[in-house]
Amino acid sequence: MTDHERRPAARRVSRPTFSSLIRDGLLKRITSGEYAPGERLVETRIAAEFGTSQAPVREALRDLEALGLIESRPRLGSTVVPFAEQTIREAYVVRAALEEAATRLCMLRGAVPRSAMEKAITEMRRSAETGDADLMSASSSAFHRAVVEASENRLLIRAWEALQIEARTSIALMVLEPDLATVAEDHQQLLQDMVDDDVERACRHAREHQLAYAQLPHRPGALDTTEETR
Repeated sequence: MTDHERRPAARRVSRPTFSSLIRDGLLKRITSGEYAPGERLVETRIAAEFGTSQAPVREALRDLEALGLIESRPRLGSTVVPFAEQTIREAYVVRAALEEAATRLCMLRGAVPRSAMEKAITEMRRSAETGDADLMSASSSAFHRAVVEASENRLLIRAWEALQIEARTSIALMVLEPDLATVAEDHQQLLQDMVDDDVERACRHAREHQLAYAQLPHRPGALDTTEETR
């Protein structure tokens, strides 16, 4: 198979921005319970804490609202909403369908981005050795982004990006606390299925890989949920 990296313009190296760093910091406080449901998030206070202007704070709050973790109302500002496990499950069900389709499209095109995927797996193994969940989130997102972009289906790519994959991956890692070494090895098998050119097996694995996260048991007390944890 040919390597999708022959189109270097498709490969993008993301660098943390002020807004993403603020978003991730606030995200951790929300998912850990440090910020309780109903708590107001004051832009000026957050900006002072992070040593920045209000503009990146405002952008971070917009991202959190898109993720369903806060709500903003005129004259009332932003408040934390109850964090239910449905937030994770719904996103992974949609993501499963998108990544199954992306896997099929890039394999049928003979454009498996093997080098980019192998690089991401190397970083994932390093994150497992060091216990660096942030690196795992970034490298896992890079792995799946490579496959999605290799599909060359612009509508699919836009739909995938709209899910804010890296932020949702951070949520899943914080809340579900999976074994990082197992996560890395599962990605290695995803790549192997694609390299073996078994389209149906690779597509099934891509789908099941995402659906598994919708069904994992959650940390006791980590979520405010109205249904029993499976």
